[in-house]
Amino acid sequence: MHANIVSTGSYIPEIKVTNDDLRARFDVTAPEFVDKMEASTGILARWWAPDDVVTSDLAVRASRIALARAGKTPEDVDLIIVGTDSPDYITPATSVIVQAKLGAKNAGTFDVGCACASFPTAFSSAAGMMATNPHLKNVLVIGVYLMHKLTADDDPMIFFYGDGAGAAVLEQSETQGFISSAFRADGSYAPRWAIHAGGTVEPTTEESIRNGHTRVKMYDRYPPEINNEGWPLLVRQVAKNGGFAVGDIDFLIFTQVRKPTIELVMNDLGLPMGKTHMIMETVGYTGSACIPMALDDALQAGKIKPRDLVVLIGSGVGYNQAGVAFRIAEDGARLFIK
Repeated sequence: MHANIVSTGSYIPEIKVTNDDLRARFDVTAPEFVDKMEASTGILARWWAPDDVVTSDLAVRASRIALARAGKTPEDVDLIIVGTDSPDYITPATSVIVQAKLGAKNAGTFDVGCACASFPTAFSSAAGMMATNPHLKNVLVIGVYLMHKLTADDDPMIFFYGDGAGAAVLEQSETQGFISSAFRADGSYAPRWAIHAGGTVEPTTEESIRNGHTRVKMYDRYPPEINNEGWPLLVRQVAKNGGFAVGDIDFLIFTQVRKPTIELVMNDLGLPMGKTHMIMETVGYTGSACIPMALDDALQAGKIKPRDLVVLIGSGVGYNQAGVAFRIAEDGARLFIK
């Protein structure tokens, strides 16, 4: 048996924050930062959730859309996998909170914590489990991000963080959907961008709070070649593992963090920009959620068609990178429901 994506859904919260809003906010402390980041990334705005909304709330809202489009109820779901690095709690898992709020009483759950590589990792995990467990007929895979709440108010890196969630319903099928995956990682980069307190290395104390260690912070930049060179390597490895050529790919979606990086990588692969899709200009960097959100947006825009070979490439701090390839079902009409 195979795993097929039969529907997607995404949710963007209601508070719009423009670059002009952030220019005013950091006019004194970092007057040139927003201009530099706008030119470097292509990000023009992002959307933030109200203070009373948490990560699991965003995940549930995207999931309800995906389930409705699939013609399924929460009770139909056998397994929920949530990918995030901005969880409700360190423990318990965010996925169990989602299960309760969604009313998916028949579903088991687990979290994937590979930062922005979480969705392709979760998708690959779900596909493998569905291939070997006949009882897993419907799996809900979610990517969700609420990192702006974990950022210090005076940190200009908040420029990047947009809140949001994307979800996909995977259905067991005799027709091949999921094709292949590939993974890369280098944990030596882990200290560069992190929330250092709250775990066993540095439990939360008054001192850790005072030092800002309970907030997400970039301590050192990642070299650009991690994505500039790593993404093409990952695409080629996914293609090799799946037995197809890079030129056979109909559509590619990458982590939505820098428009120039996507342009560079597509050129490296010899593929036209018409075979990819970007949402970071209007929603910011939505981290663990950005790939399913971009996939949903591309489907709704009619850029992906039945039988298309699609590759998703995720890249997250740590660093983790993950890629998956899958084919849109010929009868995948539910993917294109508005």
